[in-house]
Amino acid sequence: MFNFRRRGTVIDEGLRIVGSVVADGLVELRGKFDGELQCTDLIVSRTALLKGAVTAERVQVDGRIEGPVTGRDVILKSGAQVIGDIYHETLTVESGAVFDGASKMTSGSAEVEKLSEVRAVGRSNETSPRSADGT
Repeated sequence: MFNFRRRGTVIDEGLRIVGSVVADGLVELRGKFDGELQCTDLIVSRTALLKGAVTAERVQVDGRIEGPVTGRDVILKSGAQVIGDIYHETLTVESGAVFDGASKMTSGSAEVEKLSEVRAVGRSNETSPRSADGT
């Protein structure tokens, strides 16, 4: 269903991130993350633990999330453990997945739309390099 073959950011086993991250493109979480994560595509691998809020267009979970998940398309693989509400347009739950929360179907998720706006503002606020004389 998802095309995850493109390159992205990997948060590998042995790495723990605490804070808020906004990323364009794919993020593959194999380690631990505490905070708020916003990206285009998210893969939560079987070894991963995410405590906090997730906002992405496409989310595939095979590890553990403790917190709300907002995404257009959400897939809970057989090893998934999600403790929190899921806001989605489509939700697929494979046999063996554990989900403790509410499933709330949305059309045109406001959070996902907000994520697109945040990315656009972030890009427009980037400064261009200056020359040695400051121009």
